[in-house]
Amino acid sequence: MIKNVIIGANSYLARNFIYKLNNDYKDLDYRLYGKEKEHKDKCDNYNCIDILNKESFHHVNLDCKYIYMFVGKTGSAIGFDKYEEFINVNQISLLNLLNEYRIQNSKAKIIFLSTRLVYSGLSGPQKENAPYDFKTVYAINKFACEYYLRQFSNVFGVNYIVLRLCLPYGTLVEGAESYGTCEFMLNKSKRNEDITIFGEGLQKRTLTYIGDFCDILYNAATNDRCMNDIYNIGGEEYSIYDIAKIIAEKYNVSIKNVPFPEIEKKIESGDTVFDSEKLDSIIGNFHKSKFIDWINRN
Repeated sequence: MIKNVIIGANSYLARNFIYKLNNDYKDLDYRLYGKEKEHKDKCDNYNCIDILNKESFHHVNLDCKYIYMFVGKTGSAIGFDKYEEFINVNQISLLNLLNEYRIQNSKAKIIFLSTRLVYSGLSGPQKENAPYDFKTVYAINKFACEYYLRQFSNVFGVNYIVLRLCLPYGTLVEGAESYGTCEFMLNKSKRNEDITIFGEGLQKRTLTYIGDFCDILYNAATNDRCMNDIYNIGGEEYSIYDIAKIIAEKYNVSIKNVPFPEIEKKIESGDTVFDSEKLDSIIGNFHKSKFIDWINRN
């Protein structure tokens, strides 16, 4: 039995997690799978598979302890135009994995990453049972996947955890950067361009540094008390405007407030701040990094 199987190994989150496994946890017992021909960081034990072909999953060795499922297609308004791709990448790929899990009679724990976008926008920190709302194709994709895992667990005994992540930022691997809010603003500022935000930017988010995320991911996966349940990943609370202000002051650029485009206005989720007490009480508090420190390092 191998220890770790990582599917979607060329993604931003996966590449950083593999770096952590190699450097901080010295855990080299893994096999990597993805749709690309090669691994971007030239890691060994990488295999190319077709995530949309269930027969291709026969080549994934699930005789392991942990399966990290990093496959995902993210986006907001674009999902309405590319709904087939979103459904295939986000849902069919997971169902193919679950089908193969049954065929191989695997006993591994599946670690699945979900999103803040399943929540309805509410003021104050939200627990895992907070009201749901699904304003995009991507949001309903992720919620469907959460329930596929629950259904397969109830019927076939699949072991899993769902970790909901809000806004990750930073990188441990050169070239493996997020395309999220923080990096978008930072890259514009580095080019001496003003930062543009929709509306007043008062909606709040939970920011999680990638190094902290990797520690949380590893410890949640390996803790037997985390099983067949959903957990929020915590971090720091910032408004979109406050993120922009910190970056703008660092690089001496301006902030421009512009009206929401019509579609973006309709799908804006409002405040999404995570209450992570449920997970923290089990694995401990790994929220060690500060957003302001990351900006200063840049």
